[in-house]
Amino acid sequence: MDGHLSVDDLVDATRQLVTVESPTDDLTACAEVVEAAHELSRAWLSEPGRIERHGGRPVWRWGPSSPRVLLLGHLDTVWPVGTLERIPFAVNGDRMTGPGVFDMKAGVVQGWAALSMVSAHPEGSCGMLLTTDEETGSMASRDLIAEAITQAEAVFVLEPSADGALKTERKGTSWYHLTFTGRAAHAGLDPERGINASVEAAHFITEAVTWADRSLGTSVTPTVMTSGTTSNTVPAEAALTVDVRAWTRAEQERVDASVRSWELQHPEATWSIGGGIDRSALESALSAHLFARAQRVAHDMGLPELSSRAVGGASDGNLTAAAGVPTLDGLGAVGDGAHADHEWASVSGMDERARLLAGLLSAIGGAA
Repeated sequence: MDGHLSVDDLVDATRQLVTVESPTDDLTACAEVVEAAHELSRAWLSEPGRIERHGGRPVWRWGPSSPRVLLLGHLDTVWPVGTLERIPFAVNGDRMTGPGVFDMKAGVVQGWAALSMVSAHPEGSCGMLLTTDEETGSMASRDLIAEAITQAEAVFVLEPSADGALKTERKGTSWYHLTFTGRAAHAGLDPERGINASVEAAHFITEAVTWADRSLGTSVTPTVMTSGTTSNTVPAEAALTVDVRAWTRAEQERVDASVRSWELQHPEATWSIGGGIDRSALESALSAHLFARAQRVAHDMGLPELSSRAVGGASDGNLTAAAGVPTLDGLGAVGDGAHADHEWASVSGMDERARLLAGLLSAIGGAA
């Protein structure tokens, strides 16, 4: 590895990425940030990357399509275009601020820097993939990610750390979009002739919240509900969204079975179920070996001691772990405030984490 790394270069590249705003639902903005990433990466990488489109979404890739070790990240953010006017990119001491700096544009730059520090690696050993729809569930990118890990022995996810800790467990997510159908009637003249879809939804909600298990960390949360048309009409339809989070696939499957076996209260009411298990849990068994290796690399390089954390949010690391590929997450920025106005990333942390990742690539990517 090259022993020299310019922190100013790290900060400047991060600034250039952050100042290209890239909300997930704005395809033009996402195309622009992919173009920016393509140009910026040239300064870091000896071989050029490439821009592709998959499922209508722009992505940036480097290295073989199915490497042995994959660096995985995303360029989209949750921030709408115009946020920079309110929260401009800035550096104050060790803190960089700006929309998307922590989640996860600093991590992208750290990935490039790590690759630039690895002097050599066997052909086909390492690749990098940056998508543009992670913040909304990676629906267009799932097949591409699955293709990218067909030969993978390890995936390093460039998502931000958790207070500096690497992420060795992530909850799985399940989403349910339920529609209850009844029959409209006048609420004053003849309500008994109606079938109240809101009541059916309420019965479901009352039961569904009991499927949570706090002792296992399983949550079942009804979130958005809409129903009815006018204040004097028995609602003929109600729509409900339910968010489920769990530390294990087994728990997700238990709740899924409960949802699908639910029986409506009114014999003439009907319902439909959309969604289901979305991202399986990233369980510790799929990260333990890589985390132990990262600890050894950090120790050997004289870097700060690493800690691990289990977190409730999901990432594309859930997808790669669900496919059985060893996955270590949270190798991106050190900082705080993902999706919040106070989002920030550490300047010194960029240098340390880029070196850690380079050490891991050398130790694992270069292994025979």
